[in-house]
Amino acid sequence: MPVDIVPAGLTSREAERLLAEIGPNRAPEPRRRGVLARAVEQLRDPMILLLLAASAVTTALRDWPDTTIILAVVVFNTTVGVVQQFRAERAMDEIRKLVAATARVRRDGCTVELPTDQLVPGDVVELLAGDIVPADAVVVGGRGLELDEAPVTGESLPVPHDAGEEVIGGTRVTRGSATALVTRTGAASGIGQIAALIAATGNRPTPLQRRLAALSRALVALVLVLTVLVVGIGLVQGRPWTEMLVVGLSLAVAAVPESLPAVVTVGLALGAHRMARRNAVVRTLSAVETLGSVTVVATDKTGTITEGRMLAQVVWVDGERLAVTGEGYDPEGAIAASDRGPRETHVELHRLLRDVVLCNDAELRHDEGAWTVIGDPLEGALLALAAKSGPRPEAWRSAWRRTAESPFDHHVRTMTTTHRDAHGHQLEVLKGAPEAVLGQLELVPATAVVTRVAAELAASGLRVLAVADRTDGEEWALAGLVGIGDPPRTTAAEVVRGLRQAGIRVVLVTGDHAGTAHAIASRVGIADPHVLPVDGVTPDTLTADRCRDLTVVARVKPDQKVDVVEALQSRGEVVAMLGDGVNDAPALRRADIGVAAGRSGTEVAKESADLVLTDDDLASVTAAVEEGRRIYANIQSFLTFAVSGGLAEVGVMLGGFTIGLTLPLLPAQILWINLFTHGFVGVAFGSEPLRPDEMSKPPRAPDEPIFPRAAVARLVAVTLSLTVMALLVGGFVSGDEHQRRTAVFLALGAGQLGIALALRARRGQGGGRRARALDLAVLAATVLLVAGLYAAPFQALLGTTSLAWDVVVKILAVAAVPGLALHAWRRMRSR
Repeated sequence: MPVDIVPAGLTSREAERLLAEIGPNRAPEPRRRGVLARAVEQLRDPMILLLLAASAVTTALRDWPDTTIILAVVVFNTTVGVVQQFRAERAMDEIRKLVAATARVRRDGCTVELPTDQLVPGDVVELLAGDIVPADAVVVGGRGLELDEAPVTGESLPVPHDAGEEVIGGTRVTRGSATALVTRTGAASGIGQIAALIAATGNRPTPLQRRLAALSRALVALVLVLTVLVVGIGLVQGRPWTEMLVVGLSLAVAAVPESLPAVVTVGLALGAHRMARRNAVVRTLSAVETLGSVTVVATDKTGTITEGRMLAQVVWVDGERLAVTGEGYDPEGAIAASDRGPRETHVELHRLLRDVVLCNDAELRHDEGAWTVIGDPLEGALLALAAKSGPRPEAWRSAWRRTAESPFDHHVRTMTTTHRDAHGHQLEVLKGAPEAVLGQLELVPATAVVTRVAAELAASGLRVLAVADRTDGEEWALAGLVGIGDPPRTTAAEVVRGLRQAGIRVVLVTGDHAGTAHAIASRVGIADPHVLPVDGVTPDTLTADRCRDLTVVARVKPDQKVDVVEALQSRGEVVAMLGDGVNDAPALRRADIGVAAGRSGTEVAKESADLVLTDDDLASVTAAVEEGRRIYANIQSFLTFAVSGGLAEVGVMLGGFTIGLTLPLLPAQILWINLFTHGFVGVAFGSEPLRPDEMSKPPRAPDEPIFPRAAVARLVAVTLSLTVMALLVGGFVSGDEHQRRTAVFLALGAGQLGIALALRARRGQGGGRRARALDLAVLAATVLLVAGLYAAPFQALLGTTSLAWDVVVKILAVAAVPGLALHAWRRMRSR
């Protein structure tokens, strides 16, 4: 429909017909699946399948405690996965809240207020300051319309719109009024397309999930081969097949660390708890570990790197460039002093502050302990500037009553107001773009200087306003320049340095102007000031070579942010995406981990994220990376401990013939060791502290297995040392078969506990000697292990027998050798 024809609106009958044909003006409903279907999908995970197999084994062995624990872990993990899927649907529900509840619509020749879900293409809506645009539309008439598009497009400044230009549903009118013709509603609108993009954007498995899945497959195959070998040897030696079947099942349980998901869950939960105390709320436990694997942080600018609000940062008056201090819109702040004396008595500055208050329609309001702006954010920044150094804005406005005004015009790019004081003097104030204001002034030698200063401020990423005035009809005179921008957060540069020290690259991805984005990125240390950003996204801009050195991408649309994330992931990067707006939600979903700002972020962004920063402080990201690396290192230590112990048990069963024992361990003994090492002690690994040098290491390569080459060598060495040690003990201890088997049982259990102590994280400086959970768990497990030799009920259950105390001491001394050797090797490597 041509925009130069102002339509009268639809009739009710036409609207009803279109509504039945097109559907309501709502974001598309996600496809709802039942809980059972979601649970079945979660049960296909390799680790869950491994747990189910282990539970079948423990059930066959009538090991009800282990069966209960394993099934509880399965239920917990499945529940977490189902909850994650429901989160995506809640994100869709939050998108629907962006659209205004009602709208003023012309129907049947009259203006009525209708629910926005009743709007259809062809409706004519009226927009006033403070309204939320109810659907995509084209402006057909109006005056001085400006929209806050930050939640949808990422644009940090209000955007002016003239007749014939399109406005996006979900944006907010900050100034002016307009009549608009609705062009797209529901799924076809901009908000609807973002909703569809969120729904279509799936979650990738986390790096830990991918590594554990590969490890699970390898362990299952290895254990099956070794178990069949042990059972075969026993049958060849004439052992009963029922006994060997039980032995084989016991070995399978022992060799496969079925408590791994419990260890991972406890470790992640402890990490999430620690992060919550540092103002970072974890929405999915896997997010904690994923941050430890991150190689690239892709972050939005507005509200994430910056404060998300316009503030006056620089004032140029009477040839001086002055810095503005203070945070937010709080009047507590100052304008830097000069050699001429205190700023409060600077006549020229006093004049500029008066002018920016008078030629201004915004208001500052103090509500719930915070200062907010009612009206245009740029004008709010000017009010906050005046309040920092001079009388309150109300005092200026009382002294100079407004008598006339020419509102801001997008074509001439100026605003003019006229005022009178109690003595009858007339004051006119003009503010706007520097070139427009300078065009109203008489040519003076300083014009070139002013133009140069304005250009320098603009090049630094600031929006520059020039202010002029005249009294009683005299000639216009320049009062000064004000540089306004969205300043970087005070912690942003420190966070970027910390992430770089940890080997993590930061990429700024924003819908803002390239110049503004590059200026902010340079100030916080993301970008090289001499390297230009990518302005927009095309298939040619995101090549593999460009992604390798990418630091700033500007003028990015919502779907293009997903393209940036996917381009980085295609290079094997593990990507964390930081954002706060609706436009960030699809990328937050697609990234390996999404991080949303809690205070300034939209509900859509928070529902799409894995981690929410409750205080919007980016320092929490570094803390999250620390927790992620800590948890991964602890999981690696646990796996070394559990897998080496399980394989050592298999090795002892295979090598038993060398010491004359066809059955070195009974099934009950294997399960007893397994219960108090893999489970009891293993879970305690989740609370181990961060290693002192962890944040100075580069991130793990995304394709690195959970056991890299060096870790495999250590695993093999530990397994062999435990196996040989247990066989030597069994060979040298004198006595009958029961006593020798008991000696092997004690040596193997104690040896694994020694390995656990050797794998503890090193204490940092000032760490003290306070006992850790792992120390206490090892102590308790040692008591229970020794109790298996002397307590009559345990002897009957395990088939053990009492040993002389001097023999026990000697066995424990020999069992400590593998752990002491591992400890010495780790200390040597750390040096």
